[in-house]
Amino acid sequence: MKELGARREELDPIEYASRDEIEALQLDRLKWSLHHAYQNVPFYKARFDAAGVHPGDLTSLKDLARFPFTMKSDLRDHYPFGLFAVPRSQIRRIHASSGTTGRATVVGYTAQDCENFADLVARSLRAAGVRPGDMVHNAYGYGLFTGGLGAHHGIERLGATVIPMSGGQTTKQVTLINDFQPQAITVTPSYILNILEEFHSQGLDPRASSLQVGIFGAEPWTNAMRAEIEQAFDMHAVDIYGLSEIMGPGVANECVETKDGLHIWEDHFYPEIISPETGEPVADGARGELVFTTLTKEGMPMIRYRTRDLTQLMPGTARSMRRMAKITGRSDDMMILRGVNVFPTQIEEQLVAMDGLAPHFQIELFHQDRRDAMRVHVEATPECADEASRQTLAIALERRIKDSVGLSTEVHVDLPGQVARSQGKAVRVIDRRKA
Repeated sequence: MKELGARREELDPIEYASRDEIEALQLDRLKWSLHHAYQNVPFYKARFDAAGVHPGDLTSLKDLARFPFTMKSDLRDHYPFGLFAVPRSQIRRIHASSGTTGRATVVGYTAQDCENFADLVARSLRAAGVRPGDMVHNAYGYGLFTGGLGAHHGIERLGATVIPMSGGQTTKQVTLINDFQPQAITVTPSYILNILEEFHSQGLDPRASSLQVGIFGAEPWTNAMRAEIEQAFDMHAVDIYGLSEIMGPGVANECVETKDGLHIWEDHFYPEIISPETGEPVADGARGELVFTTLTKEGMPMIRYRTRDLTQLMPGTARSMRRMAKITGRSDDMMILRGVNVFPTQIEEQLVAMDGLAPHFQIELFHQDRRDAMRVHVEATPECADEASRQTLAIALERRIKDSVGLSTEVHVDLPGQVARSQGKAVRVIDRRKA
């Protein structure tokens, strides 16, 4: 892989500022954000008043823990524009979730919010190794999802060339990568596996492609998956993090020279880690649920938003700003079966460690004899597609899951191509217990 990394003179000054400088800026901006929310969003005024706190009570960063949380349900309860802090006429862009698990969550951006969004995605891409003049194949979905347009404007802001491919049309994806020769790709980690399959089906060597770096986000993925992608394409695989309620992609990003966790752009977002059960802050370095407060967002400030993502905070390395560990699960994605906590990424880790299995999987939850049960659907690689090999692989994966997770499960090893493919975010879990 080509060595990538930014020189100090290419960075924004805040990226190498001292912790004292960063925290002083955060405190100043946090005071503004709390007042902005309290004065302009009736929901926040009522919520703060009910908790007995006022923006003027914040005199240090630690005081933020006294303020109430914002939940995804609050966005749904105030659908569509009830959490906007500026008149609707000042909103320049609207994004929204799909609403597949309930009423859609809507977010709005002022002109300045859009500028900050583009700046931070550009900073993230630079941290990943993309440079002005590079060509970036953007395979994130366009539309109400923040990924496609968020990446698009950041690529342009960096001074790179964007190929606005969006998701789907996998054959065309590979054709354009071969014809246009981009240096980078922005895509979900599950969809790059579809692209990899298409390279092979066309008889092309993905390691011979022009791609030097992939920026992967929108869903949890493991370091084992990183190693597989990097080996398959001979490129760097770098993690980007974001969520629409806070901004979109570009809230945090790994630096390609270290790939040791995602540096949070703390000049715009203040992170906390809390216990998912109690809501109390945890000790520095402890694992828990990630909470964000926006520091500069005008259109729709978020105060102590519970992301449900599980991670830990660590000191900065390649940048001064703190890092968050790779997201490997969400508190609301955790499956509890017979008293055992299971995350889809734990299954993925065991799957990608085995030869003979493709990296595609889906988990099925169901009732069996009035008890919860789990079935894992995976598929064999073409050279291991015979019945005997698939049976051997199923037994081996069942044993690995039992040893690592502590749960007996049923594994079905299907023929190549039989596990459902994703055109964007992967659907990893099918819960039939609700039926």
